[in-house]
Amino acid sequence: MLELELRGEFIELDKLLKAMGLVESGGRARMLIAAGEVTVDGQVELRKTAKMRAGQVVQFGGQAIRVVAASG
Repeated sequence: MLELELRGEFIELDKLLKAMGLVESGGRARMLIAAGEVTVDGQVELRKTAKMRAGQVVQFGGQAIRVVAASG
């Protein structure tokens, strides 16, 4: 499982996919989210700018990403 360390309180779902290198652009991320290709904590998430917070798990394209709080 991949991990994304938050730099703030949250990261928007489309930005998370792009930051992790799972999509080539924000536009592609938004299209895939709208098509129901992304799940958050096991549920399909259709909100492109849903706020992902520490402890949540995003799944897309066979990859799982756990959002973790920044250390220190």
